[in-house]
Amino acid sequence: MKSKNNSTKVFLITVLSVILVQCSPTTDPVKQKPTPPVVTNEMDFWLTKGNQSVILQKQSSVLAFGSVPNNSPTIEVDDTKTFQSIDGFGYTLTGGSAQVINQLNPAKRKELLQELFGSGNNAISVSYIRISIGASDLDSAPFTYNDLPTGQTDLNLEKFSLAPNKNDVIPMLKEILAINPNIKILATPWSPPVWMKDNDSFIGGSLQPKYYAVYAQYFLKYIQQMKAEGITIDAITPQNEPLHPGNNPSLLMLASQQADFIKNHLGPVFQNANLKTKIITYDHNCNKPEYPIAILNDAAAYPYIDGSAFHLYEGDISALSTVHDAFPNKNVYFTEQYTGTAGTFDGDLKWHVRNIIIGSMRNWSKNALEWNLANNASFGPNTLGGCTTCKGALTIVSDDSFTRNVAYYIIAHASKFVPAGSVRIASNLTGNLQNVAFKTLEGKKVLIVENDGNTAEKFNIKHNGKWVTSTLEAGSVATYIW
Repeated sequence: MKSKNNSTKVFLITVLSVILVQCSPTTDPVKQKPTPPVVTNEMDFWLTKGNQSVILQKQSSVLAFGSVPNNSPTIEVDDTKTFQSIDGFGYTLTGGSAQVINQLNPAKRKELLQELFGSGNNAISVSYIRISIGASDLDSAPFTYNDLPTGQTDLNLEKFSLAPNKNDVIPMLKEILAINPNIKILATPWSPPVWMKDNDSFIGGSLQPKYYAVYAQYFLKYIQQMKAEGITIDAITPQNEPLHPGNNPSLLMLASQQADFIKNHLGPVFQNANLKTKIITYDHNCNKPEYPIAILNDAAAYPYIDGSAFHLYEGDISALSTVHDAFPNKNVYFTEQYTGTAGTFDGDLKWHVRNIIIGSMRNWSKNALEWNLANNASFGPNTLGGCTTCKGALTIVSDDSFTRNVAYYIIAHASKFVPAGSVRIASNLTGNLQNVAFKTLEGKKVLIVENDGNTAEKFNIKHNGKWVTSTLEAGSVATYIW
């Protein structure tokens, strides 16, 4: 009996063990839980806040595309709809800018130029610069390349000389071109030589018609001699702010005068010399789109003109579309806007990104330029009567120190991520989320967003039927790349 009982016990224990094993959870309950999927970041996100607590910093948050519905507003990016190609983003390299940057010690100066114009991780990759033909009002004194004693003329331009720029601007341009050989350069005069004007002054007055032909040759000489220095001028405008004759230097050039100058002199001279340099008309405020329209309506001037350039001290940025829509085969450009000493970082960041970066691009501009690249702590140098409240993108503090101002970040949020050759693509506006989108030559998508409201906004960025969700504080600017 004892043997039989033992066998029964063994049998029962075995059966019970099997049942327990089958019915019980694993001894390691952690392994029973489903493994969460690994979320890989699919979108980079660079941020600047209006309060400067974050300035042009790459964020560590993971942004991955998904398809779970939510109630947030959506910016949909559609790269099947394309608009204008982009020439670049940047500043004006004034004579004063070159002068103050040259005050940095050689190592610091080299480091700064690489940061501005290079392509490394620490660079903002400026791709377009504007320069003055002769002096602007942010040189220490007015000058042209053919200044003569009162009463003298030089019809053959035998005394033409780039000497006033050979210590600062020209050497710096050569250094910039060594860093970025493809940078585009737009050149603009503030005044012709005084002896060509009807008031014998750098300030105001008009170009005398009898000197139109000579002045066209002046442009030709300038472009050819800059080329001899290794500097290719991509485009010129005949006059900076032609309806603002009160600056020093400056010139009054009415639309009818500019049309005459282009169609009868400047255009034919460029054509006969086989110059590829573009002629861009106007170069003044958005409140007078009728100025470039009048010139483009001139059938004889039209063939010589690449497009029109604008500033936004007056008017609305939509003026660019007004001109583009009237002449869709001609380009539009945005070439100047300054940040002033009375402005604030947060206010200027919002206004300029909304209007100059996003606004100009959504209204067909091929570029977007802030004004002065650099000045000193006193907002100089400038001519007597020139701008004393224009703040550079950089302030040169000492031979080893500079500060980055709001205009630096306004441009950097585009220039660092949208190289020349990129194309604007479609994106919708929703609520306070101002935005513009691009596709680069490498196929990357770039979306610049500015929260123009007073509260934080949670929103979706949708592309190809899927979306990521992000949040942007009021007054902040973000660039998204995927």
